[in-house]
Amino acid sequence: MSDDDNSPISAREARRLFAGLKAAPALVLAVSGGPDSVALMWLVARWRRSLVRGPQLTVVTVDHGLRPEAAREAREVKRLATELGLPHRTLRWRGAKPKTGLPAAAREARYLLLAQAARAVGASHVLTAHTRDDQAETLLMRMLRGSGLAGLSAMASVSERDGIVLARPLLDVPKAQLIATLKRAKVGFADDPTNRDTAFTRPRLRALLPQLAAEGGDARTLVRLAARLARANAAVEVLADGAERFLRLRDRDFAPQAGIRSFEASAFAILPEEVRLRLLLRAIAALGHEGPAELGKVETLMSALDRAIAAGPRAAANGRPVLKQTLAGALISLVGGRIHIAPAPARRRKGP
Repeated sequence: MSDDDNSPISAREARRLFAGLKAAPALVLAVSGGPDSVALMWLVARWRRSLVRGPQLTVVTVDHGLRPEAAREAREVKRLATELGLPHRTLRWRGAKPKTGLPAAAREARYLLLAQAARAVGASHVLTAHTRDDQAETLLMRMLRGSGLAGLSAMASVSERDGIVLARPLLDVPKAQLIATLKRAKVGFADDPTNRDTAFTRPRLRALLPQLAAEGGDARTLVRLAARLARANAAVEVLADGAERFLRLRDRDFAPQAGIRSFEASAFAILPEEVRLRLLLRAIAALGHEGPAELGKVETLMSALDRAIAAGPRAAANGRPVLKQTLAGALISLVGGRIHIAPAPARRRKGP
């Protein structure tokens, strides 16, 4: 870790971090009470005070109802927000909690509540306090899951979710620098014990980071890798866009049916494997009705399509589909030398 990684963030550096947000009408700050989000709130409040005109700020804390300390931490965030002259709301995740996949479910609930809060106050952006350390951990988690190129790009600094822009202005800032900022400002923060609970994957990987750093795999290096993969992923997306145009040009004389995507199988087959995979993912995402398709299942589907296309017209009989299967609520078929993707019929509900 360099000396800069332990130095407080200056007002000048904060202006650089938040410069792209100056024209936003309003911002929601997601603040849990931990050091990262409290530092975000303090830095954004200081930055906003330096502007003649700028976005309205609202602080939102999500209480997932998983720890008895959470309500007290939310009150402490409200106290600090009030001292900074910022309005604060606490939102609660109500209802039954899943017995498995709890971190992922809590994260989804959090983003849903934050998006609702943003719409309620007319905010265009929700700001979260993800740091360089979080990015490194995310890359490791996705590597272990066998994610593809898009997943290994880790978190984007700006994305869209539920119609709201999700911004992570601290994504290249180390956690140590945020803690140093709070210490200099004499601002307290909460310590969430779940961040060290080895019952969850992320804390277990977090504990491994010092060993990886000793081998040269520190957070800075891992984040650099994620950025390079994101760059490569963006290039492949451009290739996939071009491939879609290529397939449409091949189909100038083909009249597609409404609500169906169709490719000439022989033209599809000559495209690079990663591009073909993305075209299938896009079509299934657009026409399916059961959420995102798992990458591994789409890879299996593509292998089946490749084999069926290679078998040629001789495999077809009486115009029947050579291949027909459903995936993520989409129906994929190969018939008459064409690949068709359409919404799958709704599944019949089982009786009581």
